[in-house]
Amino acid sequence: EIKLLIYFITIDFILIIYYLTKKIIKKSMELKLKPTLYKILLLCDTCVGKTNILIRYVDNTFPEIFYPTIGADYKLKNVYLNDGKMNKIQIWDPPGAERSRAMVKSFCKGTDGMVFIYDITDKKTFDNIRNWIKQIKVVVSEQVPMILVANKIDSEERRVVTIEEGKKMAAEYNMMFFECSAKTGENVENAFNELVKKIVENYSKNGGKKLTKNKSKNKGCA
Repeated sequence: EIKLLIYFITIDFILIIYYLTKKIIKKSMELKLKPTLYKILLLCDTCVGKTNILIRYVDNTFPEIFYPTIGADYKLKNVYLNDGKMNKIQIWDPPGAERSRAMVKSFCKGTDGMVFIYDITDKKTFDNIRNWIKQIKVVVSEQVPMILVANKIDSEERRVVTIEEGKKMAAEYNMMFFECSAKTGENVENAFNELVKKIVENYSKNGGKKLTKNKSKNKGCA
């Protein structure tokens, strides 16, 4: 009877180990397959077309009626790069008005990529890019990839900011540069996908960890 009891206890023990091991392996596989969520922040002056660019990229549509962004909003998109792996992107669309700049730092937390946008038909929106960059410079890691996007190239006849000026500013701040049109969709997807590639590349180089803010006396978010 004792031998029989030991036998059943051993069998139970083996079954418990088997099911626990199976559960751990399954959980490990789920974690490997689960896509990482990357956060992208859009910044620019009001009436530049930031929201329209976001809608074009995520939904591939262009709203005919324009409403300024009052509160912050975001959209999600699954992006598949050349390796076929799915990357989940959360793109934040904060207010673009001058009075909203003080709120920028609160949106920076956990940001993996930045998109600065200006209107090629409005020189002021281009010049103000420097102010937007200045706002986030002390709270976002220098390693966080950023791109400069020139919108409304469908209005070429009204252009006041040249391509050369855009490229020069992008180079100054070590950003990739893209000209696009939210209205026609030209180059919008390419701009975002190139940014996502850079984000994923940084994530891999950092050992699968998100970038943190620079060690600085300035306090803020990363």
